[in-house]
Amino acid sequence: MDLKWSTSDQEFRDEVRDFLAKNLTPELRRAGQLMTSVYADHDASMAWQKILHERGWAAPAWPVEHGGCDWSLTQHYIFSRESTLAGAPSLSPMGIRMVAHAIIKFGTQAQKDYFLPGILTGEVFFCQGYSEPEAGSDLAALSMAAVLDEAAGDLICTGSKIWTTHAQEANWMFALVRTTRGAKKQQGITFVLIDMTSPGIEIRPLVMTSGEEVQNQVFFDEVRVPKSNVIGKIDDGWTVAKYLLEFERGGGATAPALQVLGEEIATAATQMPGPNGGLLIDDPGFSRRLADARLRTDVLEILEYRVLSALAGGGHPGTASSMLKVLSTELSQTLTELSMEAAGPLARAYQPHATFPGGPVADYEPPADGYHSGAPWQAVAPLRYFNDRAGSIYAGSNEIQRNILAKAELGL
Repeated sequence: MDLKWSTSDQEFRDEVRDFLAKNLTPELRRAGQLMTSVYADHDASMAWQKILHERGWAAPAWPVEHGGCDWSLTQHYIFSRESTLAGAPSLSPMGIRMVAHAIIKFGTQAQKDYFLPGILTGEVFFCQGYSEPEAGSDLAALSMAAVLDEAAGDLICTGSKIWTTHAQEANWMFALVRTTRGAKKQQGITFVLIDMTSPGIEIRPLVMTSGEEVQNQVFFDEVRVPKSNVIGKIDDGWTVAKYLLEFERGGGATAPALQVLGEEIATAATQMPGPNGGLLIDDPGFSRRLADARLRTDVLEILEYRVLSALAGGGHPGTASSMLKVLSTELSQTLTELSMEAAGPLARAYQPHATFPGGPVADYEPPADGYHSGAPWQAVAPLRYFNDRAGSIYAGSNEIQRNILAKAELGL
């Protein structure tokens, strides 16, 4: 594996850096740098998507004929890495990085013609309807019913979905519904696109420990969904869902954001008082834990390069994707804990108005004059800490990933 960028890769990196320098306004940079979770402020995210779309870079991983970029895997990684380092706000992954690939792979021409252009511009904004109160990690246990009305050509959907990110902002949902019951749980599941303005839909925000309302529970009471909104075949939605998992768990540069956070913590620790009267950076316990986290972040970056190298050579990341999931989420949790320590007593103050939350903040009235104590990063620290607790659970819990590693690598 060669860790050096080629001349053409360096030229592309410089092109990306120049674009970011010219188009990332101070407000957009602040929105990216003061994100409180993996989701950016909605308005900032949509503004950045519009700029990227005008450049033709909103969905680089799509096929060129649908608006994607003819980039190498290395160029995709460079773009992701440089965007992260520059502080660009993230785009919602539900449309561009997830359901769009299912539509391209399994959708009809009419579905491609309608949904793909709207996803690119942001006019079509998706949320994901997978988990249910009794179907989380065991997704195949889902029970939201969809009964076919042959005469009308509709699926009548009744049930609920939970942990639905951005359901309040979305005008479409891609969902898995139960159309029949077979011998195996994976049978009889259908992948559908649901218009969120349909009668019978109720959205109830879920208040997270950070106070943000990013996720929701969505209730469906005999909601009619045209059969033409099915992606793939009725009863074969599990095939589509498995295909989408490849896009949910991969494709980005995680290490750079953690490296930036580690650098911010180290800088802050040179200014904050420690437990024994000196500076926090001089405390052996804190410095040792920070150094260990930063070293492991560099190891994570090497692992990402290894995966990139395997893909570029026509291979498959295999169990490395599980290692990436475990390492990245647990490192992020470690760093957010250290960030809380570095922020000191000012991190105890609840000041979301000094940040760019990923959703509305419940029951919070900011000061009329906008005052906040400390620096904005100190207000971000507790919100990131709370949000990061879910990192080891979503997209396949770390316990499941360790089981995959134990079976595939150790033969246990």
